[in-house]
Amino acid sequence: MMSQPLSPSARRTVGFAGVAGVLLLAGCSGAADAESAQGSGSAPASGDYADGTYTAEGAYQTPETIEQISVTLTLEDGIVTDVDVVGDPQARETEQYQGQFIAGIAEEVVGVPLDDLDVDRVAGSSLTSGGFNAAVEEIREQASS
Repeated sequence: MMSQPLSPSARRTVGFAGVAGVLLLAGCSGAADAESAQGSGSAPASGDYADGTYTAEGAYQTPETIEQISVTLTLEDGIVTDVDVVGDPQARETEQYQGQFIAGIAEEVVGVPLDDLDVDRVAGSSLTSGGFNAAVEEIREQASS
């Protein structure tokens, strides 16, 4: 299949589109490079955490009260190898949900890199995860020090 030569005006149009596309891509590349140089604002990479056991408190709001949980994570090579959550429920309904959360959290987080922990809902409990995630943020800071 032979292609026919482009007219001078068609060549200018194609040339302009090609230059615009290159400039657009270069602009995107520069933005990505600038973001990479500044960092994405996330916690350090998994390899940057010291092995050990860390404990932090996390609070979360329920319709009735502000609840607290204590989270203990054991880390090896940036991976969660053990988890323990202790609740202190102030409301009867919270006792139920914290219990469900505590019963199911190990299945969700053991074997997961610390950087990947972001619990949403565990065993039907969604509010307790807010306190858990807050405690995990503090543990990330402790483990990277």
